[in-house]
Amino acid sequence: MSPDPPGGPGPRPESSPLDEGTAQDLLRGICFKTGPPRIVGVELEWLIHDLEHPTVPVAQERLDGAVAALRELPLSAALTFEPGGQLELSSQPAGSLMECVETTAADLAAVRGSLGRAGLAPVGYGVDPWQTPHRRLREPRYDAMEAALDRAGPAGRAMMCTSASVQVCLDAGEEEPGPRGYGRRWQLTHLLGAVLVAAFANSPFRQGRRTGWKSTRQALWADLDPVRTLAPGGGLPPREAWAAHVLDTTVMCVRREDGPWDVPEGLTFREWIRTGAPRPPLRADLDYHITTLFPPVRPRGHLELRMIDAQSGPDGWLVPLAVATALFDDPEAAETVYRAVKPLAESAGSAAAPRNALWTTAAREGLADPELRAVAVLCFETALDALDRMGVSTAVRDTVADFHDRYVARGRCPADDLLRPGALAEPVLLSGATRAPTAPPSPGRVASA
Repeated sequence: MSPDPPGGPGPRPESSPLDEGTAQDLLRGICFKTGPPRIVGVELEWLIHDLEHPTVPVAQERLDGAVAALRELPLSAALTFEPGGQLELSSQPAGSLMECVETTAADLAAVRGSLGRAGLAPVGYGVDPWQTPHRRLREPRYDAMEAALDRAGPAGRAMMCTSASVQVCLDAGEEEPGPRGYGRRWQLTHLLGAVLVAAFANSPFRQGRRTGWKSTRQALWADLDPVRTLAPGGGLPPREAWAAHVLDTTVMCVRREDGPWDVPEGLTFREWIRTGAPRPPLRADLDYHITTLFPPVRPRGHLELRMIDAQSGPDGWLVPLAVATALFDDPEAAETVYRAVKPLAESAGSAAAPRNALWTTAAREGLADPELRAVAVLCFETALDALDRMGVSTAVRDTVADFHDRYVARGRCPADDLLRPGALAEPVLLSGATRAPTAPPSPGRVASA
């Protein structure tokens, strides 16, 4: 989950109720803000574990003390916490990839140091491999979210309390057509997104057992809600498609000044506007409703790529950040990758991501799938060339190249290093050091799960 703004008190009573036309105009105006791509950001979610006993839940009092110390740090990023106690660092918008990497790395070093003094560590897996879902934050919005998501099954609680990700935030793109036009970038996100799921899959275990998925996190998201986690469909242009999707998705909750928030069942935002019950919706309600939608790519003025599992090690997080930025913002790379991923539309079929065949294969098999592996190899090679043109540091390029050589070129993903749940507790993985080496297969052989 992203650090969506707190609900806070309900909207002011003097605010004007929304009508349907105004809501549509607002959505079309705020979802894709166009201009030359130049801003990048990243949101890093981390599970918090004990360094010595990572399979044992951290006591609430101990976590509270660690959180209090973290809040005293002079961080550039926004520091928030998810319902299960996951830590999230949300960078400020940066004017370049290197600026984003450097400020985020400095913040993360400070966070690691503070947690380390408490005997804790931020751990990068897409899903907690040991813990059962346990909500630590008791707030009206999370009470309402839990109640709403429980209607679809247990995946909601697992997502809220045990999942973590790397979310890359990029400009929506230019108004004009072309490699960096917003329409092209929107289409690219939903095809390249499956490749990113496969390449960075890092959650093969849940509650101590292998799940059969390389990215259990993505499987949970796909199982979360009938509509809330889907990409917009219908073949409409991006702005119209997103506006319709927002209005036709059910309202998760209606905020109240006092007491528990209402959790209506089956009430879309469009119906809420038309009926005005339980009270007329306001602009603040529309803004909040958007934060309760969890598609693989969420347009919030910029594009929020939400499909990547959290990554292990001290610099695993910067690989998806660097690769995605290079492939979207370098014009030559964007054109090359668009041609490479366009044929994946046939594998995806007509169903919306992430519930189509392409995304399901990516989450279940990772890069063991030959088609995804071939596209991923081209994408990483293209990204490395683009990073060189972008003037990115040698250290960042080497980190991406190492990931390519270790995983992508061999048809592997980080989940393939995690052979058993016990191996995830190795101190080298929890301390922030580089992954302990395993014996990878030869370049000509694809590793099995």
